[in-house]
This record gives sequence, structure tokens and C-alpha cells, in this order.
Amino acid sequence: MSSRQFERGLRRWVGRLSDESKRAADRTGTRVQNEARRLAPVDTGRLRSSIVTRSEDHGRTYTVTIGTNVNYASDVENGTAPHRIYPRRAQALYWPGAAHPVAYVNHPGTAPHPFLGPAIAMAEVYLREELARAGRTVR
Repeated sequence: MSSRQFERGLRRWVGRLSDESKRAADRTGTRVQNEARRLAPVDTGRLRSSIVTRSEDHGRTYTVTIGTNVNYASDVENGTAPHRIYPRRAQALYWPGAAHPVAYVNHPGTAPHPFLGPAIAMAEVYLREELARAGRTVR
């Protein structure tokens, strides 16, 4: 076998390894996304359905991003401290059953409900399983 043939064979092998690794990373991202959706609290379903996975190949690096674009996702994940709620478009807050309009309301805060962090924490386990299924081992 010539060195040129060896080099071509090595490139094909590295290409396959790279493609298998990318597929394993994509499957891992999908599993993390599904776990985050399973753990997300559901009121209207907007938060759960907004959790997505995106893969990007930058040549030498391959990234898989799992996240959401819902503006209140971090408040659900981390909870909120007690705070005041002020009116946005009116001069006072009022709701059916209130004795009178008020300038603000003291909100007690919300407890954290982690959904994305615990799902991402499982990524290493999922990736090891996916690479093992692809016939690769990780140390």
C-alpha cells in the first residue's frame, strides 16, 4: 500500500468518524431537548414547545445548542425574588373582586422549577450512550 492510498483511506475513516460523531451529538441534543420538554412545567404549553435544538458545523468544531426564546424561561428555571408589579399602560391595577384600584401589588416571588439545567446535566450520559451505540468509546 502506498502512502497516498494510506492517506486517502485515513481521510475516509476520519470523515466517517466525524460524521458518526456529529450524528451522535445530534441524537444527544434531541434527547436533551426531549428531557427538557418533559421537565418543563406546563400551563399553556408555550414554554415546552419553544425548547429547540440547533446544530452548527464550523469546520473544526461542531456545536449543538439547546434552548428557548421565551422571555420568561429563566424566571421559571431560576425562580424570582419577591417584587412589586406596577401597571404598564394604566395608572392603577384592578381586577374583578378587588376592593379598589391599586398603584402596585407585592408579588411573593416564585420557586425555581429547573427544567433545562437538569436536562443538560444528562448530556454527558446521553453522549456516551450514543457514541457507544455508534461503536466508539469515550474515556
